[in-house]
Amino acid sequence: MSMACHLFGAVTNPMSQSVVEGFSVMERAVELTKNGESFVMATVVWRQGPSSGHSGSRAIITQDGKLFGWIGGACAEPVLIREAKKVMESGKAQLIWLGQEADFKGMHVPDGVMTVPMACQSEGALQIYVEPIAAAPHVVIVGRSPMAVTLHQLIKTLDWRVELIDLNDFEPDAFTSRSVVVVATQGHGDEEAAEIALKVKPAYLGVVASRKRGLAVLGYLKDRGFSDSDTGKIYIPAGLDLGHTSHREVAVAILAQLVQLRSTGIFEQSATAPATKLLPLLEVAEAIDLVCGMTVTADKSNRPFDYEGTTYYFCAPGCRVAFEKDPTSFINQEAKC
Repeated sequence: MSMACHLFGAVTNPMSQSVVEGFSVMERAVELTKNGESFVMATVVWRQGPSSGHSGSRAIITQDGKLFGWIGGACAEPVLIREAKKVMESGKAQLIWLGQEADFKGMHVPDGVMTVPMACQSEGALQIYVEPIAAAPHVVIVGRSPMAVTLHQLIKTLDWRVELIDLNDFEPDAFTSRSVVVVATQGHGDEEAAEIALKVKPAYLGVVASRKRGLAVLGYLKDRGFSDSDTGKIYIPAGLDLGHTSHREVAVAILAQLVQLRSTGIFEQSATAPATKLLPLLEVAEAIDLVCGMTVTADKSNRPFDYEGTTYYFCAPGCRVAFEKDPTSFINQEAKC
């Protein structure tokens, strides 16, 4: 394998290795989902040898910018992390084609495919499908009314994380600012439950009540010092307005409203959620290896070399040694570009 780049090279039993690594990645995906954390899944869908990435190889990029799994080596990882950030922010999947710049000349590239020329010293190419995986919403239903039980059953069919709890067990630590709270006490503690929820400011707060009853709840909250801005975010009555309906239809109306709001991204945009689950994918400092042209992360792992007040980074020892021998030639070449 070339010392200049670890993206391409021989792998013993690649298919077996890919399957084992794939299981580990999927286990991590399940763990993140249970913890309510969004992430990006990257899957190699095509390769051109020689390449250490193989069809079916998978990796996860978490919201703090960490990569778990394997899709390739030093050439591919910085590009993948950078593009994963864009996918996380846009919420739209992307197919990325990594290869030598010459590979793309005269080549028909399908619409929607992003080509990324790689300046690695060895040959090979990868196509990686990068998709955002949004965490399932966390829903807390307060109350044990028939409607609350029905709503709990409906939400479970969507594989969302849902809890049905009594008012006496409803405490601020039972949910976060990214949670969905539905107060379904129906006249038996509406005000108290809404007050507890409003202090945490969940992504959604709905109260199952008539409009007249809802005005009484809002009046109570204002008397308790909550502003119009705070109370204006409460959905009273909760759910889409379907007119006079049965308790089962009310449950469907609430679920429909939650599905509708989730599609807008509101559950991922709450500004007060825990930092570990709300921060966008961290920016990764990058640099260009002036010897081979490869993009590398600007950290200690990529052989930093200081020259005339500027720090340069290199993908492999060979590139750094070449630069040390004649820095100005590579710097001047970059300046011409």
